[in-house]
Amino acid sequence: MLRHHVATDLQCSITIEHLTASGQSPKRQLIRNAALTLGRNEFRELVLRVSDGKLPQSFVLRQIRVFTRFVRDGKSSIQLISENIQLLFANCPPEKLKMFMKTLLIKHKAAESVAEPITDRTRLLSCLPRSFETISPVQIRDVQQANEQQAKANSETPKKVKRCWNNSISGFSNYGQAKRKRSESSENCQTVDVKALKKPALTMPPRLKLSLEQSLILSAVMDRKNVFFTGSAGTGKSYLLKKIVGSLPPESTYATASTGVAACHVGGTTLHSFAGIGSGKAPLDQCIGLANRPGVRQHWLSCQHLIIDEISMVEGEFFDKLEAVARAVRRREDPFGGIHLIISGDFLQLPPVMKTSEKTKFCFQAKSWKKCIQLNMELTEVRRQTEKTFISLLQAIRLGMCPEEVAHQLMKTATNKIEQDGILATRLCTHKDDVELTNVRRLQQLPGEIHTFEALDSDPVLVKTIDAHSPVAQFIQLKKGAQVMLTKNLDVSRGLVNGARGVVVGFQPEGKGMPNVRFLCGVTEVIKPECWIFKGRNGVLLSRKQLPLKLAWAISIHKSQGMSLDCVEISLARVFESGQAYVALSRARSLQGLRVMDFDPKVVRADPHVLQFYSRLRKQCLLAQGEHVTKNQPSSVL
Repeated sequence: MLRHHVATDLQCSITIEHLTASGQSPKRQLIRNAALTLGRNEFRELVLRVSDGKLPQSFVLRQIRVFTRFVRDGKSSIQLISENIQLLFANCPPEKLKMFMKTLLIKHKAAESVAEPITDRTRLLSCLPRSFETISPVQIRDVQQANEQQAKANSETPKKVKRCWNNSISGFSNYGQAKRKRSESSENCQTVDVKALKKPALTMPPRLKLSLEQSLILSAVMDRKNVFFTGSAGTGKSYLLKKIVGSLPPESTYATASTGVAACHVGGTTLHSFAGIGSGKAPLDQCIGLANRPGVRQHWLSCQHLIIDEISMVEGEFFDKLEAVARAVRRREDPFGGIHLIISGDFLQLPPVMKTSEKTKFCFQAKSWKKCIQLNMELTEVRRQTEKTFISLLQAIRLGMCPEEVAHQLMKTATNKIEQDGILATRLCTHKDDVELTNVRRLQQLPGEIHTFEALDSDPVLVKTIDAHSPVAQFIQLKKGAQVMLTKNLDVSRGLVNGARGVVVGFQPEGKGMPNVRFLCGVTEVIKPECWIFKGRNGVLLSRKQLPLKLAWAISIHKSQGMSLDCVEISLARVFESGQAYVALSRARSLQGLRVMDFDPKVVRADPHVLQFYSRLRKQCLLAQGEHVTKNQPSSVL
């Protein structure tokens, strides 16, 4: 049975503040594990019910101010103006919070357009019994009524507005007034004549766009199952992982990955940084000592949900060491110290980085793997590529098979003319030294002036840590004609996605001279700095603000993981790892956008231990499906 987000319910921490006229809060109540429900009372007014498992409290949402600036961090607040009460939400699953607050705003706005306010006299004289009824889901008519009411407010004559910290009145965003400290009195706010603020039109609350497979995995995660989910390249593992992160409480959820760039994609840190035990090569007692240091120990104790992405590159011995450290630090003998595990990756892609003399040991070969993982699930629906021929070809390569027909199709791509409108193919390289040399040389060969863009880092002292996590460099040098690619989704509907290829066609004459880039999707866009936020050691939040671009004459296969490339050229002559050829080929969206140079079927290989693991996994899945069907058949069939 699938579990879906319910937009009228929310589990979080809430602080209820009773404010004085000067904005102070002498009376404050904190409920760490509160259940919030939107409903209507006997007068059909919108009500927020707060329950701590004992006696629920109800707050009528008449005149309200809503603050949603930090929704992505699982935080928000509502101020009840006439009652002088403020409700502060924290540790909310971000996806659920976003749906909850948008539902609240739409229902509140819609009610303004159809209902007359209930007077205090009416309440006193009413004989209606007290009631609470959960509100119905948002309908199209609710959105229409809300927007009609908002349009009416926008068209009102200019009015005096206080410029103060209340920077969103019954709105879903902040609208640019100046902030003030909470301790400041509202009497000190400057009153000025301004036009009514035009707020963007409200839309239906967001829905999770998940396939049946993805929904089943999310449901298992929400049931607190320890899950490993896998799938071939392009099956939506990263997309699903972001939805999972957004569905769990932020304060007790730690998103990690085997590499810095992969960790940045899920808004987290590297697994090694989270663990705090260095490389994990030290004896167990020493690793436990390192994990018990102040700051590091607190991570281990506060972690209730641990997400690990790109698990294929995590070494098995390191996983065993982590599991033992978790039990020791948390003083619990449950697997992984009772931490809820959500693990993602494809063992048929890049393996752990090992010394030449060391034998590769995958995580599924770790002694603790079976006792830690309760459920293995596989995504099978490929979304990156749409051509059935290309998908079948990639599936064969993934399994280390290269029949004559597959080899013939790949060899034919060597003559593909994939350059278009001045945008050249990106060359995928097996070694990062080749990438740097190629990009620097090709940039130097271009005529014209170099434009240098320096990143704004939150902590320049930790630039090496930021470099390891960030998909963009501290310094980016560009010229007109430079081949570039996007490193962040800017506008998916217009094709401006992570990996989109383009060419610099000029620079803005004013300001900092931002680059103007023409992309293969047909869009020409001025690219402005974007911000990446990730966790460093001891949970410190770090950030980098930089252009979401990188030079794209060449890119390493390792750095291309998770990307979808429009036009790509691959030389596989120097492939040195199992799965490396598959990772490279599966970056391409289509055979038409792929050119393979010097193809040799011998470079296609998959680790036999991994193949055996996936064979067992699929048999288990088929067996589980068979048992499910049998249980749900009528007894007469049995």
